[in-house]
Amino acid sequence: MTDIYIDAGTTWTKILEVKGDKKTYKTIKSGKLKDLYSDCKKATGHTSIKTEKYVNEAVALAMGAKKYLEKDCTVLDLGSRDIKWVKYQNGKFKDMDWNTACASATGATVEMLLKFYGLKTEDLEFTKEKYTITCGIFGLEKIMDDVSHGLKASVAVSKFVHGLAYNAYIFTKKSENICISGGFCENRCFMESLKQYANVIPLGRYVLVDGLLNENQ
Repeated sequence: MTDIYIDAGTTWTKILEVKGDKKTYKTIKSGKLKDLYSDCKKATGHTSIKTEKYVNEAVALAMGAKKYLEKDCTVLDLGSRDIKWVKYQNGKFKDMDWNTACASATGATVEMLLKFYGLKTEDLEFTKEKYTITCGIFGLEKIMDDVSHGLKASVAVSKFVHGLAYNAYIFTKKSENICISGGFCENRCFMESLKQYANVIPLGRYVLVDGLLNENQ
């Protein structure tokens, strides 16, 4: 028998299949989720599939990050449409926060910009300059203005990503040590930008599904 654990994001869904001692991790487009999985043991995220138990995303994040807690840190999960963090001190939970309303602190805006300008994540390079993006809409305006005046689109989007990384740092209350969960671990521009402000440790895409497995253990 295979137990299935699912973290259903807006764009990407992370899946953990457990059969005996064997674990298999998968990432699929969220639009294909219902076609491939009709039910699962536990789920988190923006899921509508059948599940024995739904787990709050912050709880899944906290449980999945426990094995990485060798020192005080903030575990940050930056998704397509929300950003959340859980803070540990002396190996124990201390604080958390969650924002689902601001496009200047989420990944969907970056995905849209890459598609609009025909860019890939690897086209983005760290730049010391950043856009001050207190609002995602105003950030788009700055990008389009600069591109219309001759700035390369990849540079403009990189400045936006740096601004997003800075916003994430501020959102964590300027944490000294930040562990990154999710797809932004693979965004070199974001990671290098965030490293200008904090010690950064990438945890990969599967922290939340690990949390589903670890819950109640």
